[in-house]
Order: sequence, then structure tokens, then C-alpha cells
Amino acid sequence: MINLLRLGNIRSGKWKVFFVAIMLILIVAGAILFNLYMKIFSTNVDLGEKQSSFVYIPTDASQYNILQIFAEGKMIKNISSLEWVMDKKNYARHIHAGRYQIKNGMCNNDLVDLLRSGAQVPINLTFNNTRTLEDFAGKIAKQIEADSISLLASLKDKERIAKYGFKAETIIGMFIPNTYQLYWNTDSKSFMDRMHEEYSRFWNADRLKKAKEIGLSPAEVSTLASIVDEETIKKDEKARVAGVYMNRLNRRIKLDADPTLKFALGDFSIKRVLNKHKRIDSPYNTYKYRGLPPGPIRQASVSGLNAVLNYEKHRYIYFCANPDFSGYHIFAKSLREHNRNARKYQNALNKRGIMK
Repeated sequence: MINLLRLGNIRSGKWKVFFVAIMLILIVAGAILFNLYMKIFSTNVDLGEKQSSFVYIPTDASQYNILQIFAEGKMIKNISSLEWVMDKKNYARHIHAGRYQIKNGMCNNDLVDLLRSGAQVPINLTFNNTRTLEDFAGKIAKQIEADSISLLASLKDKERIAKYGFKAETIIGMFIPNTYQLYWNTDSKSFMDRMHEEYSRFWNADRLKKAKEIGLSPAEVSTLASIVDEETIKKDEKARVAGVYMNRLNRRIKLDADPTLKFALGDFSIKRVLNKHKRIDSPYNTYKYRGLPPGPIRQASVSGLNAVLNYEKHRYIYFCANPDFSGYHIFAKSLREHNRNARKYQNALNKRGIMK
């Protein structure tokens, strides 16, 4: 009897040990599973007060580079847990460059799935009021991944721009100032292709017909529009200014456009064009050479292009700045009338001490 009781106690003790072991295993397993769950599904994106932000993944970036971007941006609570999820989801083999919108409170799982998907958000690229290719390349490089050096190289690649139907003197006219949606990781060549598509879209059948009717090619319209844009900032006056230049072109009178001299001299800060400026020997000197210069002196605006295509029909041959400095101009049909207007403006410049 004693032996049976002892045996029962031994068996009971073994079951207690077994039960405790099972409980410990379950507790450890639960802790492991909870830890895994927290690594994968707990909130790890912390943007502070912001609801969302953007992260930019460069072309050819490694997983390590991307983790550095997150660490430096201080957007992630626990970088090691994010790295662990990236490893488990084999993110290193599914990296897509681009601009991604991440939301406050995202978990590692959702963040890695977003980056793996390549579902980036496009940017709104904007440009206007650009005079040189160097300035243009700099403006674009601030908005997309391509740097200014690669952009400028594409802008000056004679073979490439010839494919689009342009020359070195006219290529700036291919870029119609506006806002365009495209992906941040667009390279320089893709950017050029996209802008040519937009250029072709702008020059629709209606605009091409109008250009033909006034005897100008699209490139020539851009060239004249760039002069009009430099002459006046007043949109309601551009068609009238364009009409003056069209009258001069049609009568084979030199344009005598001050902005072309400033372009030739490389100095748009000149307030007062003097006779010494007019002596420069340049194809852009419209005081010296008849007709349009070789190309645009800046990116022509949409309002400038439309002003040329729909120029005001009148008999004015001359114009000069209004002496009230309102930004508008006074127009004249005769040289005598123009000289009188010009003297008034020159006197106004003298009173203000503007000599150059």
C-alpha cells in the first residue's frame, strides 16, 4: 500500500513538472509570437504632428542606404525591427527608386509592402521665366533626381535635340512653362522625351494652323514670343506688342528690340539701352540685322506664345515704355511720334537717375 502511494506521488510529481514545462513553453512561445507581432504589425513610423511625409529612394540605393535615410530622417522608432522585416520580406531584391508617401503610425509590414510595390507618388514639376539652359537645368535638378550636369548634357546633346527637330539655338523653346506631373526618379533623357511629348501636345492642329497663317514656324513663334515676354509683363498688352513686331517683320523693318541686345550682351540688368550697346556684332542684335534672331532669348510663356499667334492687328510700328513706370507702353505709328514719346521716357529716367 505504501509503495502504491509512493508511486502515485511520483507520477503526480511528474505530471506537475510536465504541466509546468508545457506552461513555460507556451509562455515562451507566446512571448516570441508577441515579439514577432510587435516587430511586424506595431506602429513604427513616427512623424510627430505630421499626418504624412515623403521619402525619396535614389536609383541604385541598397537596403542599407534606405535604412540610413529613415534613420537620418528620424521617422522610425525602431530601425532594427524595420531591418528585420525587410530581411524577412526579401526587400533587398525588390527595391524601387522613387518618391513614396508614408503615413504616421504605419507598421513595418505596411511600410515595406509600400516600398516593395513601387507605388510612388508623382511630383508636380513647375518651371517658368528661364533665360539660359544652365538656369533651366538647375531649376529642374532641384525637383527631380537627375542632377544639373546630366540635364545640361542632354540639353546640349546636338544629336538628341536634332531628333526632336531643334538646334542648339532653339532647344529652349521646346520647354513650355507649366506644371507637369512626373515621377521624381525621372532621368535626364526621359525628362527630355516627356517634355517633347508636351511640346507636341501644345502645338496642336489649331496652333499649327495659326502659325502657318501668320507665316511663322513654331520655333519662330517661340523666338518672337520670348521677345514679347521680355518687353512687357502685362498680359493684356502682349498681343499689341506682338502686333508691332509682326508689322515690322512683314514690312522688312529691323525689329530694334532692346531685349535681344541684352541677350547678346549677356546682361538683362540693363535698364537703359545706349548707342554703344547697339554696336555689338551678334546675330541677336536686331538693331543691326533684319528679321528674327537665331532662337528664343528665353523660355517663351504660354501667354506670350498665344499673343503672337493671336497678335493684335493695328498700324503701330513703334512703342516705348510709359514714363509713368506703370509697366505699360505707349505705341506710335510714325517715327516723329515715337521720338516724342521716347524723349518723355528718357526724361523720366533722368529724373530717377537711371543712366544705364
